[in-house]
Amino acid sequence: MAVRGIARISWALIASALALTGCGSSTTPASQQADGPKIVATTSWEAGFAKAAGARNVTVIVPKSVLHAPDYDPKPSDLAAVADADFVLYAPFEAFAPKITDAAGSKAKKVEVALDNSRDKVKAEVTRLGELFGTADAARKWNESFDAEYTKLAGDVKAKWPAGQPPKVVAQMFVGYAADLAGAEVLGTYGPEPVTASQVADLVGKAPQFVFENSHMSTGTVLPDAKAKQVMLVNYPGDDNDLLGVYRTNAKTIIEALA
Repeated sequence: MAVRGIARISWALIASALALTGCGSSTTPASQQADGPKIVATTSWEAGFAKAAGARNVTVIVPKSVLHAPDYDPKPSDLAAVADADFVLYAPFEAFAPKITDAAGSKAKKVEVALDNSRDKVKAEVTRLGELFGTADAARKWNESFDAEYTKLAGDVKAKWPAGQPPKVVAQMFVGYAADLAGAEVLGTYGPEPVTASQVADLVGKAPQFVFENSHMSTGTVLPDAKAKQVMLVNYPGDDNDLLGVYRTNAKTIIEALA
């Protein structure tokens, strides 16, 4: 994925960012900071994982109005933020994050986050981050609450299955976890590339009842010639960076679609 913004970072921008911090990195060890380590996350998705792992001091760089994070143009305030961070969290496709961290002369540990909302992978990633942050106990407690909430939400959706049967769906590959939450029968997947005419024909031929679409990467109606209802699902938390909110929101959306 092309990253346009990093090419526009000038030495003047870097200098202005470092002037804001006065140094370029945190001078207080993370273990001694009142609010724990300073985390800079590229998006609310990474921030959601950080918060779940027990982090309390989290700054998000990319505003929610930017749906395609790799195209984000970094600002001087972003360099100032990473310069003073203990950890910078980013996805592998968000190449601007490690570049601006290096450009700012930051001593922050750069951490790639596995952005996968599948139940087991979420718990594994939260556990890993908790160990990195020194908040393993908080991460363990969150995983316990996540298991309980996930089980409840899955039960709520199952109770609304039409005629007591699992819904038949095709799903954008990054929201397959929502199909798992719904207990759906997945007939096929698509994306993240645009769906081709042959793929459309193949998916329509499977006669799905629903299309589970990724609202953060949507290009419109996926199967225009099908009777399937398109359901817009989310991957990112809201302003509260609450990862559990993703599952609550999607469960509610799916239940409404099933009705």
